[in-house]
Amino acid sequence: MSRQDTPARIPIASPELGSEARERVLDVIDSGLLADGPEVRAFEDDFASACGVDHGVATANGTAALHAALHACGIGEGDTVVTTPFSFVATANAVRFCGARPVFADIDPDTYNIDPDSVRAVADDHGGVDAILPVHLYGLPADMEALAAIAAERDAVLIEDAAQAHGATYRGDPVGSLSDAATFSFYPTKNMTTGEGGIVVTDDDDVARRAARFVNHGRDENGTFAAVGHNFRMTSIAGAIGRAQLSRLDEFVRNRRANATRLTDALAETAVGTPVEPADRTHAFHQYTVRCAERDALATHLDDAGIDTGVYYPEPIHELPAYDGVDANCPVAERAATEVLSLPVHPTLTEEQVAAVGSAVADFDEQ
Repeated sequence: MSRQDTPARIPIASPELGSEARERVLDVIDSGLLADGPEVRAFEDDFASACGVDHGVATANGTAALHAALHACGIGEGDTVVTTPFSFVATANAVRFCGARPVFADIDPDTYNIDPDSVRAVADDHGGVDAILPVHLYGLPADMEALAAIAAERDAVLIEDAAQAHGATYRGDPVGSLSDAATFSFYPTKNMTTGEGGIVVTDDDDVARRAARFVNHGRDENGTFAAVGHNFRMTSIAGAIGRAQLSRLDEFVRNRRANATRLTDALAETAVGTPVEPADRTHAFHQYTVRCAERDALATHLDDAGIDTGVYYPEPIHELPAYDGVDANCPVAERAATEVLSLPVHPTLTEEQVAAVGSAVADFDEQ
């Protein structure tokens, strides 16, 4: 087979911007208003509306959004935040940036999201909790009703890390509207992108005001530097891309869900564990994550077949060197880290490519 005849690899992610994003970016360049400005304000309003909340505060990235949301909700030095160990490290890092202490509850073995029973036990073991920070992992909402009840019982703040869940719903309501504040990431591999970027969304006027001040050097609505803050602002170019991407989010999620359904059907007769979707939730399938006791061998098999995969996450946060010495009892998360493997599910896949992924996994299962 010649090089020209070699089949293209099937990537784990493939951002699609399109002509509208290009045109909007060129308009911003032509305007000369490249930094934070009207295009960002418009994106904030549009995204907040899509989440069904009153306010959006755009940021330079998703980690900055987490930091800003925690700060704006009053989390600071000496506070305790219960979160999941099965996430990207930014979730816990943002807690530390605020001077607070992240403590880890275990996850549900089926959804991979934080387990409310473990949250309650961890909160009791640590003498209380100031905030609960669930992650809607892989695009599936956490059990927000149970977590909201725990937060209410303990007078704790509830903040959603929705970095992977654009377009997901819980009991008919969009993620981002289920807590005191929520954050999203717009990294290129996410369900929609701004290149790099993030946002805080909330219905709370004071939280929105504090977050907007924090990301803009502590400058308030009157132009006064009223507090110490960061430069966490989004650029107008990013905002322009985000507005174009948001207009296509429903399409992107619909295609991801269709691809996920095809994969689940293809793997129905295999021993590989496929994602679950509880009846009260709509999965946005940022990742299509399977479970396999021979995960590394499966990944090698798929790599040999020209299919890219990803392991999210190979180590729970409490086992990372940066968190050495952190005490956590999370055996479910520790086991999941050795067995999960994410397959391509992004919206640019063809039906033939999805079929090829499913066939390759099934072939491994038959070996």
